[in-house]
Amino acid sequence: MDLIESLRKISSPSVANGIETFNVRPRNQGFMSSALRALFPELGPLVGYAVPALIRAEPAPLQGHRASTFAWWDYVLSIPAPRVIVVHDLDDPRGQGAQWGEVQANIHKALGCAGVVTDGSVRDLDEVRGLGFQFAAAHVSVSHAYVHMVDFGLPVKVGGLWVKPGDLIHCDQHGAVTIPAEIADRVPEAVHKVEADERTIISFCQSPKFSADGLKELYTRVRPGTY
Repeated sequence: MDLIESLRKISSPSVANGIETFNVRPRNQGFMSSALRALFPELGPLVGYAVPALIRAEPAPLQGHRASTFAWWDYVLSIPAPRVIVVHDLDDPRGQGAQWGEVQANIHKALGCAGVVTDGSVRDLDEVRGLGFQFAAAHVSVSHAYVHMVDFGLPVKVGGLWVKPGDLIHCDQHGAVTIPAEIADRVPEAVHKVEADERTIISFCQSPKFSADGLKELYTRVRPGTY
């Protein structure tokens, strides 16, 4: 099965659990803050390769502080599909103007993007949900104000997480996590193993044969360690 499709069948917390088994990074790294989560959980997880950008919504951008729209579209197509746009809002406070709505969602879906993750604002929620384009955002706004793109194609920090061009992103209603490239193809199987162990514990807890002593014995087998 295709890696992206396999990952779309897994929740973001399960992906995080699977990544932990490889000990490639500390457990408190690699995911965004709880301020960002998918707004349309019924669409399933948003999975794809990061296309990063910077925006502002303040009035009258300074000379040279507006990126070319056409160059941006060309850059989007340079990242492997499926693509996930990752946007950092430079305003303080963030979210004063929504860059993402029905028009931008349609444009970027046509460009092979599955959704956007942004610490800025989005709008036109009903229309974008109907399109099947995922929004993961920290804010919702009625207006686009003076929003404009400042730059793209460089690492951006969103929700406390640095995201580089081409990073593999997984996001659902719980939040967003990046998947290290060197283990990406092994994550689904790792998740299967973790979930099998969890199911063993849950099944025992729901069993009429449950006992605290039995749970302790099971834990020492399924999750060996010091208790």
